[in-house]
Amino acid sequence: MNPKTQKALVVLSGGQDSTTCLYWALQRFGRGNVSAVTFDYGQRHRIELDCARKIAALAGVPQTVLPIDTFAAIGGNALTDAAIAPQQGGNADESTLPNTFVPGRNLIFLTFAAALAYTRGEAHIVTGVAQTDYSGYPDCRENTLKALELAIRLGMDAPLTLHAPLMYMSKAETVRLAQEVGAMEALAWSHTCYNGAVPPCGECDSCRLRARGFAEAGVADPLVERTARS
Repeated sequence: MNPKTQKALVVLSGGQDSTTCLYWALQRFGRGNVSAVTFDYGQRHRIELDCARKIAALAGVPQTVLPIDTFAAIGGNALTDAAIAPQQGGNADESTLPNTFVPGRNLIFLTFAAALAYTRGEAHIVTGVAQTDYSGYPDCRENTLKALELAIRLGMDAPLTLHAPLMYMSKAETVRLAQEVGAMEALAWSHTCYNGAVPPCGECDSCRLRARGFAEAGVADPLVERTARS
């Protein structure tokens, strides 16, 4: 079946990876066949939601924002609990995950996305997770997504497909992909910083990873350029 006759739903956080995936989906499935869903999960940096709205508007895709406040109620991680500062310099104890890991987040996001896609007749769900992520989040791994895809198909009795186009890409490779699919203008409005800083703080692990990816790709980060001009 021609992908351009099928509809896709992109999980859009407003970050670098999900923005790249949005434009990947537009290229693969065609304009008019792509929509976005963004989750308001009580994240401490509300700027993500503003970025996602801006990027969806730039891409010309309809966006749905779904509220999920359970993660903030659970707490215990640096992305939903203001009392916990994000770790910097990597995780010293390799037997544990960094405190930026939100347990179950991608499992819940993709399940809700699948439920939304089901109601709309969208057969494809696109996510920006990557197994090569330096943090090693277990819900970003291919085996997790394959298991979840099977559970979703069985539980909804529908042939929904999860796509993770960045799964085995380095950050430099995702930058090159962003160039190929025309995402660079939108990346100027994306947000990655764990400290919620604009311009990016340049010190947190997320900022460093992003900066290294652009440097290795030999490409200027449009977010840094935009904020330097303002």
